Amino acid sequence: MNCTKESLLLYAVTDRHWLNGRTLIDQVREAIDGGATFIQLREKELDEERFEQEAREIGALCRERHIPFVLDDNVMLAKKVGADGVHVGQSDMEAGNVRSLIGPDRILGVSAQTVEQAIRAEQAGADYLGVGAVFPTGSKDDATEVSYDTVKAIVEAVSIPVIAIGGITKDNVGELSGTGIAGVAVISAIFAKEDIHEATAELKTAVERMVHSAERP
Repeated sequence: MNCTKESLLLYAVTDRHWLNGRTLIDQVREAIDGGATFIQLREKELDEERFEQEAREIGALCRERHIPFVLDDNVMLAKKVGADGVHVGQSDMEAGNVRSLIGPDRILGVSAQTVEQAIRAEQAGADYLGVGAVFPTGSKDDATEVSYDTVKAIVEAVSIPVIAIGGITKDNVGELSGTGIAGVAVISAIFAKEDIHEATAELKTAVERMVHSAERP
């Protein structure tokens, strides 16, 4: 599955914190039905065996729906289960090493907070960048806020697509208009909602409006 600018419009990052008796694959299915265009499976505490089973199940769903599917951090498991790729942060494995391990055909996403990190990631073979946190967020304890101007500067400094992450909701996403980002990555704005399908659809409409707006409101 290729990573296109269009596929990055609404990038959904899983979090089992909000399962509330439901299964993760059902939540992912609801998000895809609602309009999610990319899925990242993020697990920080699941044991490897259960993580692999989950990755295979959700990966199969994403292939069926023609949605790119990547794992957070776990490079070797991404290869093992045939995921489309992997996303790594600045404190994870160096992007160039990841690229050499996954080969030229899998998707490589890299988190960046500065122009320097962004340029370095692109040179190392990243297909897209996740930049943030653009708003305060409770989903990631170590998130550092990145300003509007820095997001815009990163977009202008690289030729690969950039998505914003961190505290994004349908109500504040319009504040990112004019940055040039391809889309947004969200966790709680989708998976913390009781009606995931409806939340995803509403957010996608807001993101499309933001992406296609020429100027910041």
